[in-house]
Amino acid sequence: MRNISTPALFSATIAPIALAVGWLVAQASWPEFDPVVKTISDLAADDAPTQIWMSSVLVLVGTMHIITGVFARALALPGRITIILAGLGTYALTYFSTPSQDGYSWNHRYAAIATFILMSAWPLFSMRVRGNYAWPLRPIGAIGATLVLTILSLWFLSVWTNPEANFVGAAERLGAFLQPAYLAFVVWAAWFRQKSRL
Repeated sequence: MRNISTPALFSATIAPIALAVGWLVAQASWPEFDPVVKTISDLAADDAPTQIWMSSVLVLVGTMHIITGVFARALALPGRITIILAGLGTYALTYFSTPSQDGYSWNHRYAAIATFILMSAWPLFSMRVRGNYAWPLRPIGAIGATLVLTILSLWFLSVWTNPEANFVGAAERLGAFLQPAYLAFVVWAAWFRQKSRL
């Protein structure tokens, strides 16, 4: 049994690319939208002209996380479960959409916060103490990545809850992209490691 199978490579790679392309296309089709100030959730809000598009992108990203969690067997099982839960969290934040550009949904916020936390914690739960695994899965790599992703998430949450902050959208996009991008990096690193052992 291979540690990283082809579906995991594709799903981990597609997730950050789809998310970034998704919000860039949505923003380009809505000239009045300010991506520095407004969040990705605003692109999928009930009153947004880009709701169907952005919601579809978020569902795709959630699905990619679930596939990665299932097929990236080099990651320890608790980490894979964490990634699957993050995928389900992405479904939830899409289902409980923001009602308007000026409003908010507590269910959406809870789901978004939970997903950010899960996407920060998965490296720690994916850690491999024994065996010949790629360095990002070893303790130093896994713990270090978890600390960096957690700090990034806490920084975004502090910006998000600050009514005077005028760059919430930019802060969110940075974290929202780096989290799945790092997952893709780890999956590819693990795949190259297993190829070198064949």
